Parts: sequence; structure tokens; C-alpha cells
Amino acid sequence: MAESTIIGIDIGGSTTKIVGFAADDGNRLIEPIFVRAADPITSIYGAFGKFLDKNGLELSDVKKVMVTGAGSSYLSKPIYGLPCETIAEFKSIGLGGLYLSGLERAVIASCGTGTALVYAEAGAEPQYLGGTGVGGGTLVGLSKKMLNMDNVEHIAELAKDGNLDRVDLKIKDITKTDIVPGFSDIMTASNFGQVSDLATRADIALGIINMVFETIGMVSIFAARNHGVRDVVLTGNLSRVPQAESIFSTLNVMFDMNFIIPTHSAFGTVMGAALAGCAAD
Repeated sequence: MAESTIIGIDIGGSTTKIVGFAADDGNRLIEPIFVRAADPITSIYGAFGKFLDKNGLELSDVKKVMVTGAGSSYLSKPIYGLPCETIAEFKSIGLGGLYLSGLERAVIASCGTGTALVYAEAGAEPQYLGGTGVGGGTLVGLSKKMLNMDNVEHIAELAKDGNLDRVDLKIKDITKTDIVPGFSDIMTASNFGQVSDLATRADIALGIINMVFETIGMVSIFAARNHGVRDVVLTGNLSRVPQAESIFSTLNVMFDMNFIIPTHSAFGTVMGAALAGCAAD
């Protein structure tokens, strides 16, 4: 396996994701991992060492390292002397989204602290479309103030018992007109527009999650329609929140869209970075 593995690293503020592709085995995917640490540099080296050990790899097996993410600017020298190349995050998002979904063209919504939208088409350079500041940071920040909770897994668990009827104003509450046939009972007119005095912590948790995902969903729909596509691939850590599947499934039917949450969706960006290295070889 000497010098056959191309590694991708996505460096966040305190979380680093890493993945590899075996170039001598048809670019076979090597299982991705992530680590958390107090600072980006610690996170980088911790992820790298853990990845090599878990997969039985040596430094001599690594051909090159493709680095992406906001934290990549902290990396001032090659990792363990290995050839390193920095890849633009938006290019990584686009390449990773197409790879995970198997699509030829789509809008990729990278759901992290905020949400970035990229239009990607096979054989073309991915195009950054903009995005929204609403994302995982919004979910954590509002939950911290409203629920005194800042762990996403715990917030999602609490939300399982939530009831949006005690939080959101629905279309049915303000008009008898069925704007989208069959959906007036669940279609949101205003997030948190009808918070009941009887709303529980679970109701509030679900309301926050729903607001974040509906916002991401709608800006993604506008972007997709502008490019004449129905497919939106959701990537990033936030896409793994359990409530995402049902909320985006509803948006699929309501707006004739095809939101996709692929396996390994949390690792879309780092996979794109590694694939850029494979394509360059």
C-alpha cells in the first residue's frame, strides 16, 4: 500500500474530520473519523494519528494530504513532512455532495455552524451560491438561552417528545385557504408565532430544530429552482440530527423537491477534499 493513500482533512475550530481513499484500489473509501480537541492544531494531529492507527496505515502509505475547512489557515507547515495541498471549502462541498449522492448535478447544502449552498455539476467547477447564517450555531445558541442546553444530541433527544402545535403558527390558524393542497395543517406560517403558555421544554426544543431546518430547506429550494434542479444534498454535522429526515421529507412532498441525506453526510466536505486529490493524480 506504499504511497497509495490520499487523505483529506477538514479542519474546524475544535473538530477535525479525516478520510482516505486507496488510490491503488480504485479509490476505495477508507472509513472516515472525527475528533474533538481544544484547538485546531491539536485536533489535526489527533485525528491524523487516530486515523492511521485505526486503519493500520503508516506514514509511508500516505501519498499526499488534502486540507480544507475554516481551520486550515492554522496549518503553517506540512503534516509530518507529507505533501499537503489546500482545497477551497466550497469546491470540497460540491465534490463531496455529488460523490455521496451519486448525482450528476445538484445543490449541496453544507449544514454546519451556518449553512453554505453550492451548485455542483460533474465535470465543472462547483459554484458557491451563498447561504444563511442559520445552522447548528443557531440551534445551539438559542437552546442555550431558552433551555440551558448546548449539546445537540441532548437537545434532539428532548425534542422527540415535542409538539409544534404549541409553538408554531400554522397556515390553518390564519386562513381556510389550502395554499398547498393537503398541507395546511402542518405548513408553517410563523416559526414561534404561537407559543403557548403551556409549551414544554420539549416543545421549545422541537420548535428550534424545526425553525432551523425549515430555513435551510427554503433557501435551498430557492437556490435549486434558480438552477433548474430538484435535488438538494444535505451534508455537514447538522444533517445527522434525527428530526432532519422527517422535516425534509415533508418539504419534499410539499414543494416537489428531492432532499437527500446520504450515508456519511457529515463527512461530505472532507470527502470532497480527498477526491480533489484523487482527480489530480
